Amino acid sequence: MIRQVQFSLRSYPRGFHLITEEVMRQLPPLPRVGLLHLFIQHTSAALAINENADPSVRVDFEAIFNHLVPEHLPFLTHTLEGPDDMPAHVKSVLAGSAITVPISAGQLNLGTWQGIYLCEFRNRGGRRKLVATIIG
Repeated sequence: MIRQVQFSLRSYPRGFHLITEEVMRQLPPLPRVGLLHLFIQHTSAALAINENADPSVRVDFEAIFNHLVPEHLPFLTHTLEGPDDMPAHVKSVLAGSAITVPISAGQLNLGTWQGIYLCEFRNRGGRRKLVATIIG
């Protein structure tokens, strides 16, 4: 069976945010075995799976991404939406728009120290829309 739900996350400030629990609250009961595919419908934010225990990891991710793709690069041409917009598009390509997580025993089968991140690359990104497809 395949089920699909669409929902919006609350607005988050720029940065890397642990959203595992927020996502789980939006999902129907999970099958015993299967897959969760999660897709973000935006081009200036991303999804990732990474460290869920030490918040300094998320701070470091923000610093690294800003170092790799800084604002105000003189050669950028897509600038009408502000200096954070084009760098946000590039960062979202680097991080990715979707994740897939195995479902085992009716639960997400994440590693001990893994959680789902919203990678918000805009200063004011607003509510982000997600599509969750559950296969199983």
